[in-house]
Amino acid sequence: MVLGLGISSYSSMSSLKLNPLTSEEKDIIIDKGTEYPGTGEYLSEKRAWVFVCRQCELPLFTSDAKFDSGCGWPSFEEWIPGNVRETLDSDGRRTEITCERCGGHIGHVFHGEQFTPRDTRHCANSLSLRFCPYADMENIGHAVFAAGCFWWVQYYLAQVKWVLSTSIGYTGGMTEYPKYSEVCTGWTGHIEAVEVWYDTMVADYETLAKVFFEIHDFTQEDGQGPDIGEQYLSAIFVTNSEQRLIAESLIADLSSRGYKVATTIRDLERFWIGESYHQNYYPRTGKTPYCHVRKKIW
Repeated sequence: MVLGLGISSYSSMSSLKLNPLTSEEKDIIIDKGTEYPGTGEYLSEKRAWVFVCRQCELPLFTSDAKFDSGCGWPSFEEWIPGNVRETLDSDGRRTEITCERCGGHIGHVFHGEQFTPRDTRHCANSLSLRFCPYADMENIGHAVFAAGCFWWVQYYLAQVKWVLSTSIGYTGGMTEYPKYSEVCTGWTGHIEAVEVWYDTMVADYETLAKVFFEIHDFTQEDGQGPDIGEQYLSAIFVTNSEQRLIAESLIADLSSRGYKVATTIRDLERFWIGESYHQNYYPRTGKTPYCHVRKKIW
């Protein structure tokens, strides 16, 4: 697996490693062609994990977002925020989606068709994607953390140079397609959280989890700072037994140092990507977090 560096990292396009493409892949990715409907390799793909850009390996869609639209191409109701660019076609009739990092053509996005509650269909060419089941993801790590208001949690995690991308969203509850206004009521059971994709060739899960502990008050039991309530609780959502063991070990280490750790460890079910106006809030608004700083522990 060839891993390019993330859009928020220290790499530039001039040094970005791109996978070689076949003539058929070039027709789609470079020349913006379209596969014949019903012929794509991933049209009926149902295994769990992530779809990455075939040319540069940037994670684009998760399997949770995939649905059967009956259109003849793989369809996704949402993309990993920050990793897909939307551009109106020159004729003004359709909106193209491309990889944010390498610019490769993916397909088009459509709204208002009412296939899912998101009411959005990202129609992708299979040749623009590469499916990565868990066993093939040794160079890309996946983690989900909750540490209070997700605006500043995303801000600090995105500053880590080996983090490839981050997404704001909700998890831990039972409500499907939760909205921010619903989560704020406390009825959904969801917590504000941040999904992280990171380069495991540079750092491991334990290193990332240590950053998580250092950027928030993990001893506060009822929220974070002035933000009080279930949606602001400290939690680690693990995807496998290895992550759970690492999280338990770090909590034990903190306890041995005299900290009363309030952070809970939970199994990740589904991460629901949050509204676009929440994504990358501080960089977009030019503001910076005002009540949290990173405090080195390790």
